[in-house]
Amino acid sequence: MTEIYLTIFFISLLLFFLGSGIWVGISMIGVSTIGMIMFTSRPVGDAMATTMWSMASSWSLTALPLFVWMGEILFRTKLSENLFRGLSPWLSKLPGGLIHVNILGCAIFAAISGSSAATVATVGKMSIPELRKRNYPERFLLGTLAGSGTLGLLIPPSIILIIYGVTVEESIAKLFIAGIIPGIGLALLFMIYVVGWSLKNKKIMPIISEDFSFIDKIKQSGQLLPVILLIFAVIGSIYAGVATATEAASLGVLGALVLSFFQKSLTKESFSKSLLGATKTSCMIAFILAGSSFLTLAMAFTGLPKNLAVFIDALQLSPYMLLLVLTIFYIILGMFLDGISAVVLTMAIIEPMIRQAGFDMIWFGIYLVIVVEMAQITPPVGFNLFVLQGMAKRDMGFIARSAFPLFLLMILAVIIIIAFPQLALWLPEQMIQPLT
Repeated sequence: MTEIYLTIFFISLLLFFLGSGIWVGISMIGVSTIGMIMFTSRPVGDAMATTMWSMASSWSLTALPLFVWMGEILFRTKLSENLFRGLSPWLSKLPGGLIHVNILGCAIFAAISGSSAATVATVGKMSIPELRKRNYPERFLLGTLAGSGTLGLLIPPSIILIIYGVTVEESIAKLFIAGIIPGIGLALLFMIYVVGWSLKNKKIMPIISEDFSFIDKIKQSGQLLPVILLIFAVIGSIYAGVATATEAASLGVLGALVLSFFQKSLTKESFSKSLLGATKTSCMIAFILAGSSFLTLAMAFTGLPKNLAVFIDALQLSPYMLLLVLTIFYIILGMFLDGISAVVLTMAIIEPMIRQAGFDMIWFGIYLVIVVEMAQITPPVGFNLFVLQGMAKRDMGFIARSAFPLFLLMILAVIIIIAFPQLALWLPEQMIQPLT
């Protein structure tokens, strides 16, 4: 029972620090320091310096700021306008009409961003006023946008998959490729829901009078071509083994700069703002990761992960029961922490259990991201809800209730990915070995 008391001690201390308003990174460093002083004889200063420097200097982590910067650059272009104009002619006649622009627009931007909040903000700044102007139901509009924005965490390049890969020392390239089929599948689930809901509620759905010829549709779609080419360049180079994730990120930044230049949105001000935004976000994430690496070391010295894994094993939980417990755990945790913090805070304890249970760590990364996606639309700490609250000027409760059906669809997606793990594993098995 010692490991249980030790776990309770670490978690309680961490929750106390977080509840006091202390930064997540500092909270983890504080818990690690106290734990090592109380339960080990290892010099704290040396261990802290060595571990945090090793994490901060990890080559795999260099892809992170580049992908963040790529998203920041594109956020300041006319991309949202182009997405709406390029997609709307093809989608307006489907049941659900232009609501599908929310879903496909988020899926496309997710493939060049990696950030859930940035995805919602980019697509929402064009779709909200346009769909309101056409009298789409507010609850339907905001709910699908909040839920679809979570695709930014799953469809590569995903910031949280980079963090997970670095934390558990798995191939980031394989994690990226593993997220493609589940990401597309989740987008299709959302679209099926939109079709069903709109057919059931025909009376409150607007009648679309706009009509486009096939030639008009092709012309409008031309606005999407640069973005599609950028997506294929980034993801295709990884899949073909031509580039590592870091090299593909560099290509993405170059492509984003070229795209913004030709759209005449690349100014000295927008360039500096994108660079500063990427720096702030990357530093925040790096600080959390550094604190996480020290917490992992502190727990390793106490023997907690190993003992906890032995304890869980002694409970004789079946693999599926373990996943059920973890799903509930992460959903609850996601109500209070953002996705990145939830992953880095828990992997030191969760990873040994998952490996011992025999799960593939690439598959588990995709499962984990889908579960963590739910945290983006669950109050009180749902980043997508905060973004939409500011954009739509509606209260948090209204937006959370609007997004609840999408939350249920994510639970269905978790069940599907558990029942059919090859959805995440087949594509990485086909990919050419990436360059090292």
